[in-house]
Amino acid sequence: MNRIFHITISDNLLINILVLGITSLVLSMLITPIFTSLAYKYEWWKKPRKDAWSGGTATVYNKIHAAKHRRNIPNMAGIIFVVSVAIITLLLNLKRDQTWLPLAGMVGAGLIGLVDDIMNIKGVNYLIAGMQAKLKFFLYSVVAFIGGWWFYYKLNVSSFYLPYFHNIHVGIFIIIIFWFVVIATANSVNITDGLDGLAGGLLSSSFAGYALISAVEHKYALAAFCITVVGALLSYTWFNIFPARFFMGDVGSFALGTALGIIAMQTNTIYVLPIIGIVYVFETGSVIINRTSKLLRHGKKVFLSSPIHHHFEAIGWPETKITMRFWILGQAATFVGLVVFLLGRR
Repeated sequence: MNRIFHITISDNLLINILVLGITSLVLSMLITPIFTSLAYKYEWWKKPRKDAWSGGTATVYNKIHAAKHRRNIPNMAGIIFVVSVAIITLLLNLKRDQTWLPLAGMVGAGLIGLVDDIMNIKGVNYLIAGMQAKLKFFLYSVVAFIGGWWFYYKLNVSSFYLPYFHNIHVGIFIIIIFWFVVIATANSVNITDGLDGLAGGLLSSSFAGYALISAVEHKYALAAFCITVVGALLSYTWFNIFPARFFMGDVGSFALGTALGIIAMQTNTIYVLPIIGIVYVFETGSVIINRTSKLLRHGKKVFLSSPIHHHFEAIGWPETKITMRFWILGQAATFVGLVVFLLGRR
């Protein structure tokens, strides 16, 4: 056990990592008033969902959130932390084998999400969130496949690790695995982003967990990247907790989900990701269950509304109670994931 928990990291290196997190927090705080003034001036309001994730009309969701829709809450606040993380990483923490890929994935996915959010705000081709689902899936897949290509050809990774099975060599098919992990994580985070403060708090725990995993694996630049994200997320969540001043939008949720999936691949811990991200798994699973139930049971649903956080709203739980209990679940899942990771290194 002593061998497992022994991490060699100098005080100066640890200070540098933490300083990047603090710098990210401060920079995001400084950018926030600029974003907020522009958002309210140009009315970057988030439009209410017309269609349910599980198909059909989002009747229950719109009934629950009627008052929130009337508040005219700006969207696209994910710009704040994407810009903050990009600036700090480019200036202070750019390393080819560790931070290029998650940064590129975050920015690439964020740009697609930004276009989607703008289409939503402007009312262009509005369906669920602006861009047609097939086009959105294609564009995010392009980002994921480019990342997978870099992962295989430039970082020379052709296997993935599973406890007891050790490294499983798959050759060029690692690109497909990379694509699946990134797309699944990005979509799951996007689905989870539905209550004030929910995604911000959960993602802070997830990236903090992966900062520790990266440090154990001596990937200190990647650990610093994760802490940079945590710092920016703490600033965002300060303003996003109930009642939210703004929402991160697709520019934020897809950017962070993409980065999280990439980091799981880079740390060779895809078996840990569903544990640390168990809330994202439950949220996505509830959508799949409801959609499947409606198809097989003539429109009948298992949950009153999906994702599952809306089901708890529908049965009377206050939004803040759901958010904080899901935060606790996410934090506990991060602890469990870290234990599984450490045991898997034996």
